[in-house]
Amino acid sequence: MEVTVRLFAVLRQRAGRDAVPLELPDGARVDDALAALADITAGVPCVMAVNREYADGTAVLSAGDELALIPPVSGGSPGAGMVRHVRITDEPLSLDVLARMVESPLAGAVVTFSGVTREIAWLDYECYVEMATPMLQELVDAAIETHGLTGAAVEHRVGRVPLGEPSVVVATSSGHRPEAFAAARELIDELKARAPIWKAEEGEWVAGEPPVTG
Repeated sequence: MEVTVRLFAVLRQRAGRDAVPLELPDGARVDDALAALADITAGVPCVMAVNREYADGTAVLSAGDELALIPPVSGGSPGAGMVRHVRITDEPLSLDVLARMVESPLAGAVVTFSGVTREIAWLDYECYVEMATPMLQELVDAAIETHGLTGAAVEHRVGRVPLGEPSVVVATSSGHRPEAFAAARELIDELKARAPIWKAEEGEWVAGEPPVTG
């Protein structure tokens, strides 16, 4: 059977492409795929995802599955009409636009965060967009429920981000400032810990930790 293996950051660089077809026997597991790609993954601890869901080495693969190898990365229902915005884009980000997006007559506080390139000329960001987008949406929905927000929005840039420009922006709104501050901090921390996003500083991939999968 054939599965497609998606590669990112340093793994993509080693292989010279972002995806490889892999022939495996029926009943093969993720660990079998890793063994077949040992020359690419050597020395790089990876988290695996099968069909965009995190999986361990014992997961059984089927023909046509997509296996992603992810190297270390640098509650209740939200109210109707509430802003729950997520976007991953190669376009410049605007914190002002995001702040206006979450404004509400019910909000007494709007808190924003902008992470910008500093000290070096540029950063390059790479993202497993199909997996990261729903993951960020889950984080936004959870923040709204946990903190009683009136709105939340997250945008992350991919591609080259020059010195002084934002690579990630977050905006939250709530009736009172403690909840808005707490939610904004939680969103950026969870995004950094969980989302399959990588950065390179002037061509060198930045070492990080395996993403949190639980």
